[in-house]
Amino acid sequence: MKDKITIYKEIHEKWKYLYDPQSPWYTNLSNAVALLHEKLGYFWTGFYLVDNNLLQLGPFQGPTACTRISKGKGVCGTCWEEQTTQIVPNVHEFPGHIACSSLSESEIVIPCFNQNGEIWAVLDIDSKILNDFDLVDKQELEFFCASLEQIDHDRN
Repeated sequence: MKDKITIYKEIHEKWKYLYDPQSPWYTNLSNAVALLHEKLGYFWTGFYLVDNNLLQLGPFQGPTACTRISKGKGVCGTCWEEQTTQIVPNVHEFPGHIACSSLSESEIVIPCFNQNGEIWAVLDIDSKILNDFDLVDKQELEFFCASLEQIDHDRN
C-alpha cells in the first residue's frame, strides 16, 4: 500500500497534465474531484461553490449531498467563514454539523482562494473512518486547492 505522500505526489503530477485551459471550468473542476476521489478513495469528495452568498453544491463523487450551505453553518460553512482548513476527527462532535450522510465519521474542508484572496469554493472530503485526516492531508490538499485558482477566473 502506498503512503500518503506518494499518493499526493501522484495527484499533483497528474493534475499538471489533466488541467486543460481550453476546457470549461466545470470540466476541469469535475476532473479535479474525480482525480482526488479515485486516488484517495474516501467516502465523499466534492466542491461547494460560493454563489449568491451561499455555498452551492458543485462537482462531486460519492452519494447524494446537501445542495446549499450558509456561511458559518456546518463544517463547510465554518471553513468559508473562518477562511481556514477544518479538520474534524469526529463529525458527530462538531457543533452544528450538517449530516448529509450518517455514514460520514470524519471530514476535512479546505478553502479555495482566487487570485484576489477571496474564497470561491471549498473542497469537502468525508471519510467513513474516525480521525482519518491529518496535517499531511491539510498541507497537500491546500497545495492542490491553490493550483485551482485559475478555475475561478475561468468561471467569471
